[in-house]
Amino acid sequence: MRVRPWMIVSVMWLAPAALATVDRIAQSRLSGDPLPGVPDLIWAGGDWLVYAFVTPVIFWLSRRWPIARPHLARRTMLHLGLSLLFCASWAISGTALRLALGFIFGRGNSSAFVRAAGDHFWRDLGIETLSWIFITLPFGVVVYMGMAHAIRYFLEARDREVQLARTSAQLADARLSALQAQVNPHFLFNTLNTIAVRARDGDTPGTVSMVEQLSDLLRRTLSRARGVEVRLGDEIDLVRGYLAIEQARFSDRLRPDFRIDPAALAAAIPSFAVQHLVENAIRHGIAKRADAGRLVVTAARDHDALVVTVEDDGAGIGDAPPPPARGIENTRERLRALYGGAASLTIAPARPHGTLATLRLPYRQLPPETSRVA
Repeated sequence: MRVRPWMIVSVMWLAPAALATVDRIAQSRLSGDPLPGVPDLIWAGGDWLVYAFVTPVIFWLSRRWPIARPHLARRTMLHLGLSLLFCASWAISGTALRLALGFIFGRGNSSAFVRAAGDHFWRDLGIETLSWIFITLPFGVVVYMGMAHAIRYFLEARDREVQLARTSAQLADARLSALQAQVNPHFLFNTLNTIAVRARDGDTPGTVSMVEQLSDLLRRTLSRARGVEVRLGDEIDLVRGYLAIEQARFSDRLRPDFRIDPAALAAAIPSFAVQHLVENAIRHGIAKRADAGRLVVTAARDHDALVVTVEDDGAGIGDAPPPPARGIENTRERLRALYGGAASLTIAPARPHGTLATLRLPYRQLPPETSRVA
């Protein structure tokens, strides 16, 4: 069984319960009073153990309604109200425990605690409960908010560190994957062959242009900033460079079309995410066509989300899609690590034929230096 945080906190309440019991005995010895009876000791420790039983409920409430944007003020007021409710519950539980001990140990017992619980409990119930609420109020609110949110924030921060380490490793894998796709023997051979043909034909400007494009593409891939996210504009520039080389290879067979909303260029996107989608579309779609193929890249903001699509009119995936490419699976893993369930990547048949890849993730802007290319 997996140990949950609320289990650890519940067990930790044994410490103040034990200390309260020891303190009750020590105070009696120091003051010269008789040793406390069993009900006195049970109540001294049992009152603390009440919170051990309500701890799972507090953790559940903090997960159900976390204090976070966009409901920060509303959730804060909600939990302040719940903390007052738990303080009252703690006080009522303590007096109820005292009543129960009075009934259990009342007969023939000379304990002052038992006599008070048995003879005067009902008379003083309201006053004692109200007094105990006010006594425990500051401490109870601090304990509730600490358990409900401080511990949760600490655990989430730790999880974010783990995710960051995992995502950094995935980014390195993505950079390697992108580089491999650009320098694999097939890609490199065809690119260099195209450069050689242009050189033999005396197309000096075309030869120089392709060499510069290949050099720039490799430089961008190797020297991109090591952030796990980049600006959409920087990612699109990388894709344009990649497609410029592929256009030279495919001649008139590749017709890229970019439909990018300028207002979305500053949006954050996982590094190499669009690059992998474009590579996948060319490899499994455009390259399998004998005639001209169209590749459409769109990006726009949809309320609180950024939506990027890559559509080709190639052979399509049909009813039995091929196994996902390494880059696609890498992108999905990074989406889960960065955004949890708030992001998605779907690949589906396009109409009337071809493939449509749709990337959807929370919209957030990055400053230019965040995704700077060194």
